[in-house]
Amino acid sequence: MKHTLILLAAALICSCTFAATVDTVVIYSGCMHKKIKCVVIKPYASKIDQQHFPAVYLLHGYSDRYDTWVKRVPAIKEYADQMRLIIVCPDGGFSSWYFDSPVDSTYKYDSYISKEVVNYIDAHYLTIPDRSHRAIAGLSMGGHGALYLALRHSDIFGAAGSMSGGVDLRPFPGEWDIAKRIGDPHKYIENWQQRSVINMIGNYPARSLSIMIECGTDDFFYQVNRQLHQKMVDLKIPHDYVERPGNHSWEYWANAIEFQLLFFKKQFQNRVN
Repeated sequence: MKHTLILLAAALICSCTFAATVDTVVIYSGCMHKKIKCVVIKPYASKIDQQHFPAVYLLHGYSDRYDTWVKRVPAIKEYADQMRLIIVCPDGGFSSWYFDSPVDSTYKYDSYISKEVVNYIDAHYLTIPDRSHRAIAGLSMGGHGALYLALRHSDIFGAAGSMSGGVDLRPFPGEWDIAKRIGDPHKYIENWQQRSVINMIGNYPARSLSIMIECGTDDFFYQVNRQLHQKMVDLKIPHDYVERPGNHSWEYWANAIEFQLLFFKKQFQNRVN
C-alpha cells in the first residue's frame, strides 16, 4: 500500500512538473500601429532537447478576446501537452471578422494574424515554421476567419478548421457589426460576396488544404455550413464535415476543439510541403 501511494505521488508530481505553460505576450501591429495581446500555450519540453512543435492558431468569436479560449476551455492546455502542439490565441478585436477592412483602415486583422502574429511566433517560439506544420481554426466569427485566412494564405497555413462558423455572411446583413467592417450590404454587395467563405471556396487554392468543418444541428449557422459542405462535395474539394446535436454554445465548442486538434495532429504527421 505504501509503495502504491509513493507511485501515485510521483505520478502527480510529474503531471504537475511536465505540463503546458501559458504565456501572454504583446505583439506590435505595424499595420494597425498598436500593441495587441496574444495567449501562447506551449507543451512541455526540456531545455536540453529544444524540441520544435507544430502550431495551431485558434481564433475567438465575436465579442470575445485573446484569452477567452483558455479561460472557457482550460482543457486546451492539456491537449497542447498531450498532442505536442503550440496553440496560439491571437486577439481578433471585438468584431473584426478577421478582415483587412475595405471601409475602415484601422481594421487590418488579416494582415496582422497571417503575417505579423505568425512571424512573431516563429521568431520567439520553437515552431516548425512551414505550412505543413501550421494550422488555423476558430469558432463562429473565428470559424469564418480561419477558413477565410487559410484560403487567402494557403502558403502559410496547410490546414484549417471551423466550428459553428459564419461561412456565408450574406444572410446576416444586420448582425454582429459585419457591415461596419465591409460596408452596407446593398451599397457594397461585392464586398459581401467576395468575403463569404462559401463563395471563396470556388477559387480553392492550388496548394491543397486539410479542412475540417463542423456545426451543431440547432445552431443558427447550421444551414450555411451544410450548404458549404454540399458545395465542396459538388466541387470535389476534400474535407471532413461533422454535424451533431448542439447549438451555438461553449458546451459544443469545448467538445469540438479536441476533435479539431486531433484532426490537425494527424495532418501534421501525414503532410509534406
